[in-house]
Amino acid sequence: MMANSKERIFKITLVVLIIGLGVVLFRQARPYFGGILSALTLYILLRKPTFRLAEKLHRPTLATSAMVFAVIVFIAVPLSLVIWFAVSKIQQAEWNVNDIIAPARQMFDIIQERFGIDLVSQQTLSFIAGKLTAIGQSLLSGIGNFFINLLVAILLLFFLLNGGRRMEQYLASIIPMKNVNKKETMDKINKMVKSNAIGIPLVAILQGIIAFIGYIIFNVPNAGLAAIATGFCSIVPIVGTMLVWVPLGIYFMVLGEWGQAIGLLAFSAVFISQSDNLLRFILQKKMANTHPLITIFGVFVGLSLFGFIGIIFGPLLVSLFLLFIDMFRKEYLADDDSGDQPEERQDPAPAHAEDTKEESPATSA
Repeated sequence: MMANSKERIFKITLVVLIIGLGVVLFRQARPYFGGILSALTLYILLRKPTFRLAEKLHRPTLATSAMVFAVIVFIAVPLSLVIWFAVSKIQQAEWNVNDIIAPARQMFDIIQERFGIDLVSQQTLSFIAGKLTAIGQSLLSGIGNFFINLLVAILLLFFLLNGGRRMEQYLASIIPMKNVNKKETMDKINKMVKSNAIGIPLVAILQGIIAFIGYIIFNVPNAGLAAIATGFCSIVPIVGTMLVWVPLGIYFMVLGEWGQAIGLLAFSAVFISQSDNLLRFILQKKMANTHPLITIFGVFVGLSLFGFIGIIFGPLLVSLFLLFIDMFRKEYLADDDSGDQPEERQDPAPAHAEDTKEESPATSA
């Protein structure tokens, strides 16, 4: 009895230490969550090509270095250039806030002259100008954090790819699930991450390109910056890119440019919005059959928890939550009904039990 009591005390103490240190590490790593989650996303996307290349070259470190170099050239550098372009525009705009709100002031003046409605006072416009300056400064202050997280993602990606198989085998050994459920969980994670990590940025890039073409055709002011804003707004659930092109259409209407307004709104409704629906349907249905409500709710949750990278991991968290509920139902609740119809409740999984035990669920995904 004394030995069992001591063993229980040691076990509880060890669990408390693990949880306590985990909480401390979690809090300290919170500013770098963007980089950590980005590295995990890239690892899931690149693990199979890296493993194949390592087998061909018989040099895992060389294969890992080649993949990380490709990530730097084709992802990190283009993304940094886009951020640099946006930052340069914001820096210019920060000193010319009055020029930015000038079109809005002109629009409100026209409405007041034609309809006698004073929508916004000069004090409100001055307040908006001050807020725009503050937003610009906060965005510029976050640029340093972005590049730090980018460096964290690249460094962590190298070590993940270099020791990926050992890491997956270790995680598979400590996850408290049956092998069948482990494999199902890893398959779900792979499909969801690939669907969101490839689908969402690809939709945003294509919509930004289409929007830029339309904005150039209809002479939208700052067409490049407006196109980037359109691409980013494509991740916003429900309204999406309408946050950009609807105000632009209203702006042209108020100025009396009805041809430009109708043309821009028609172009945006047909090409920008429909391309979003078509591309999102094709990509996400092909990669992961995700319900739209899961995506919408997951994006809101992910953005609040993890920032921009949450558009990938938010829907994943919701999907895993529902998956674990379904596993619990299959493991512990289905047996309650098996007494009435035992023959219909037979699980076909044991027929493949030998294969399931031999194959690691993490590496098979």
